[in-house]
Amino acid sequence: MFTGIIQYIGTIEAINRRDDLFRLGIGMSFSNEIKIGDSISVNGVCLTVVNIEKNIVYFDVARQSLQTTNMGSLKLKENVNIEQALKAGDKLGGHFVTGHVDTVGLIKQKSVLRDQAFFEIAINNKAMAGVVDKGSVAIDGISLTVAEVKKNSFVVNVIPHTLKVTTLGFKKTGDTVNIELDIMGKYANKDINNVGANTVRPLPPASNKITEDFLKEHGF
Repeated sequence: MFTGIIQYIGTIEAINRRDDLFRLGIGMSFSNEIKIGDSISVNGVCLTVVNIEKNIVYFDVARQSLQTTNMGSLKLKENVNIEQALKAGDKLGGHFVTGHVDTVGLIKQKSVLRDQAFFEIAINNKAMAGVVDKGSVAIDGISLTVAEVKKNSFVVNVIPHTLKVTTLGFKKTGDTVNIELDIMGKYANKDINNVGANTVRPLPPASNKITEDFLKEHGF
């Protein structure tokens, strides 16, 4: 579990492509704090540390993750957002983020007003159903608030600090980003879609008459 508050920016130092596995080596200045088996959020994707060599931390990205995220398009020397897993007792500064990406979004428009930026991000209709106005969303692992919901896209407002300490400061129109919807919004949407599936049928109006048919119906 993560919070969506980015702690570091890492740099892709090694890429090893195999048939069904994708190994990434990411340069991290805090590699001495990490051990093999730790869970790390890389651009919003929960990955497991498989090896550490000096200041380079290695992760294996499975086929499922490659199909549902933009990890397969990462390039050498590209920067990525890094967050360590939430520990018991840590402060929750953003929102609960699982590291399980729902879909890949496309930056439809980026506009800058003074030091802050507005990103309009297009996603598929199925994922749009889980976007909640003024709700939370994780974009490349960054906890943000939905400022506006449109038909096939949504808008987030990014403050100067976030632009400075995350990769959103480098992102531009046409780039892709990993999207994880707010877990509460996903559950609420699922409940709404399931209304009626297991609804208990109401009892018929009470009657003060006990008939022969009534007794037979109830096993007498």
